[in-house]
Amino acid sequence: MILSSAIRAHVYSEAVDMRKSIDGLSQMVVTAMGMNPLSGQVFVFIGRRRDRAKLLVWDRHGFWVLYKRLERGRFTDPARLAGGGIAMSELVAWLDGIDLSRTQRLQSVEVSAVV
Repeated sequence: MILSSAIRAHVYSEAVDMRKSIDGLSQMVVTAMGMNPLSGQVFVFIGRRRDRAKLLVWDRHGFWVLYKRLERGRFTDPARLAGGGIAMSELVAWLDGIDLSRTQRLQSVEVSAVV
């Protein structure tokens, strides 16, 4: 599984029962998020205490589920990230405990030709 910068991560803003399996999470992607779990995008689910996260992603052969449990601290509020998706670099930073609401990203540059 290779997570490139072209892939977006979509964060579910509500607390999720961390006992849910691949089938339960993929059903949530369809019903609650209105997206296709087979799209290859990463879907992020956070537990009630915000100390656990599950990531669901489809590759060409099946689903991956990545699970992270924090030994100390909590993930920052997932509702702030639940808009139109976040970049993989932002997801990695968030999973590392960086509060993205306190960071500032450089503005994208639109280029039509190389000079």
